[in-house]
Amino acid sequence: MEKVALIINPQAGKHKLEKELDKIESRLTEAFGKVTVYQTAQEGDGKRFVEQHAEEVDLLIAGGGDGTVFEIINALVPLENRPVFAILPGGTCNDFSRTLGISQKPLEALEQIIIQKCVHVDIGSYHEHYFLNFWGIGIISKVAEEMDDANKQLIGRLSYYLNTSKLVFQDKAFSLKIRSEELHYDEKAELLIIGNGSYLGGIQSFFPHADIQDGKFDVLIVKEAKLKYLKKWLETKIRDDYPENEKDDDIIYFRTSRLEVFASPEQNIDCDGEFLAKTPAKVEVLPKHLEMIYGEMQ
Repeated sequence: MEKVALIINPQAGKHKLEKELDKIESRLTEAFGKVTVYQTAQEGDGKRFVEQHAEEVDLLIAGGGDGTVFEIINALVPLENRPVFAILPGGTCNDFSRTLGISQKPLEALEQIIIQKCVHVDIGSYHEHYFLNFWGIGIISKVAEEMDDANKQLIGRLSYYLNTSKLVFQDKAFSLKIRSEELHYDEKAELLIIGNGSYLGGIQSFFPHADIQDGKFDVLIVKEAKLKYLKKWLETKIRDDYPENEKDDDIIYFRTSRLEVFASPEQNIDCDGEFLAKTPAKVEVLPKHLEMIYGEMQ
């Protein structure tokens, strides 16, 4: 790789990457030669840079948090000639970079990027939007909508969710209909998570054994989102692998490459932490669609 571009959000993570920018740029130049550094100033800047310049480089690095990565991915995935993509984590959770085994220390992550170990990863798609990590409706989106920045910075979304009773014990059920080759579902539910990566809110959570190359989503339907059920699921699944099409009275798990989701009342979609659409939606995998740099995946 000879031509490298770094798109960096200087505001991410309380200016975490900005403080190291001189070292980052110097090390990239030493390793690759021709390096372009572009600092975003407002939402949409990263998208515009990708659309104008991504096909001119061999490696594109997103420096920032999950929001920065989401914006860049959504501009990068539709391109015909996509460069290798890397994440230099600088935000609060940095979920997909964790799945890839990328260090959360910027200078260590930089060295992993320079090694250039690559893997082709699955991408999620819906409503002409794309995601690396997860797609969800129900309580997970409601928590995200109501959580303030202070709580997000302090403990992360999932930890906040599991340790608060503000929403969990309220009646948040909605009518959920799912159509897929593997499963048809038409009942009440409080939570639907469609996972590609294995981290959520900065911790290994609902799908700790997620495979980002298998062409399948991990899908979890929670009929009644009481704390005891979710804690039981998390504790069990982090310790052991889980069987295909596991079902019990409160939780349904299955894997699929494509599904249609309908909800009444319509639900806001939380896609990698961004809210861009509502149900209904068709969600599908683009198998091994993007080549990315990884670190120390287990």
